[in-house]
Amino acid sequence: MDSDDIDRASSARRGSPFLNTEQAAAWLGLSARTLKRLRVAGQGPVFRRHCRFVQYHVDDLAAWSREQSARGIRS
Repeated sequence: MDSDDIDRASSARRGSPFLNTEQAAAWLGLSARTLKRLRVAGQGPVFRRHCRFVQYHVDDLAAWSREQSARGIRS
């Protein structure tokens, strides 16, 4: 992840509450690959499918992140 991905995620958050996988991963500080693996395993944040596109709402990302901290889960 580079600063460009993080800038796009920040920009998307201001314009829309939905982020794609790459943006959501940058927002969480994960790789897109890790986020996809978590999604497939049913362990990641809540996501939505808009047609064929996977989208994450920033509120769901924040809630999932808080939940991980509360559980003390380590990656």
